[in-house]
Amino acid sequence: MAMDETNNAPDPATLSFEEALRALEGIVRRLESGDVPLDESIALYARGEELRKRCTERLQAAEARIAKLTVDASGAVTGAQPFGAD
Repeated sequence: MAMDETNNAPDPATLSFEEALRALEGIVRRLESGDVPLDESIALYARGEELRKRCTERLQAAEARIAKLTVDASGAVTGAQPFGAD
């Protein structure tokens, strides 16, 4: 019997973006293979949704930290604005 990937899996909140993305990709591969029993597929799908949310949160946090740099005519950085500011 295959080990259920959701058992002993770390809390998604403790994973880096890269770790969460790798785990999510592994789940997608397993589900796409079609070789996973239904009950395990449901558990994997739920775990994948948790990981997807974690990745989305991490991306949004990173986006919020990105600053739009302002440069003068000579190319020197003169300031920064929050991401998305006009």
